[in-house]
Amino acid sequence: MRIVSLWLVMLLCVACGYAQDESIKIGPADLIHIKVLEAPELEQSVRVTDSGNVSLMVGGEVKVAGLTPAEAALAIRDQLIKKGYFLNPHVTVLIDQPATQNVTIMGQVHSPGSYPIGTPRSVVEVLAMAGGITDLADRNITIERRSTKEKIKYFYSNQSSKALDTSVYVYPGDIVNVPKAEIVYVLGDVGRPGGFPMTTNDSKLSVLQAVSLAGGTQPSAVPSSTKLIRKGPNGEYVVIKLPLSAMQKGRHSDFQLQADDIIYVPFSYTRNIAVNINSLLAAAASASVYRF
Repeated sequence: MRIVSLWLVMLLCVACGYAQDESIKIGPADLIHIKVLEAPELEQSVRVTDSGNVSLMVGGEVKVAGLTPAEAALAIRDQLIKKGYFLNPHVTVLIDQPATQNVTIMGQVHSPGSYPIGTPRSVVEVLAMAGGITDLADRNITIERRSTKEKIKYFYSNQSSKALDTSVYVYPGDIVNVPKAEIVYVLGDVGRPGGFPMTTNDSKLSVLQAVSLAGGTQPSAVPSSTKLIRKGPNGEYVVIKLPLSAMQKGRHSDFQLQADDIIYVPFSYTRNIAVNINSLLAAAASASVYRF
């Protein structure tokens, strides 16, 4: 019975070491608790150094930063065996106190800042702490891990079933960055000229979509003379004739816009005024930016 009980205790202790496996990874300045089943006198709470190591009571230093508690327990076990202190020790590691329990949320959220979290949270939960994303937010979000500096990409879908995907978590100490969405501009004789963020589910806008967001063309407009102003690879702007009238009538295929494209729909010939690239660029720079 004593042998069975001993094995149960060992299994429970090993299980404790794995309990945090899906929690958080160990980072510099974390306080961790180490136990060796066969040697209670070696139990210790130790702070992880800036270099990511812990100094054991016997066996020297072991690199634990970037590891889960279960992985750290195995690393310490291997070190104790390598140094000849034990043949088959049973080691457990727990994180007593993370160095930080804040997550930093920056960029296009309503209330950027640092927010306390004690356990991993889904991206949606963390964004909700900061008041959610703004109307100008790009949905391609970056999460930087505290312990490894690895950058994780997360797409915050417009579809609720995908947005609530919990395959990506934010851990204490991580940094969440919500960038600003790219913008296209529709100017001239349209319902509401201005800039429109490319915040569709695929971060794209077509010509007809952009014109529709701008309230469509007015009765006095000349859509057949519409122009597209686009920045070329050499940094210079080029003017492209846009067959908007044919697109609206289904006689020409629609196509995708690029970031910072400017669509200019001219007024009727009787009201039209001379418009050049510089004046359109100036108008775009001062244009109102609308939400969808």
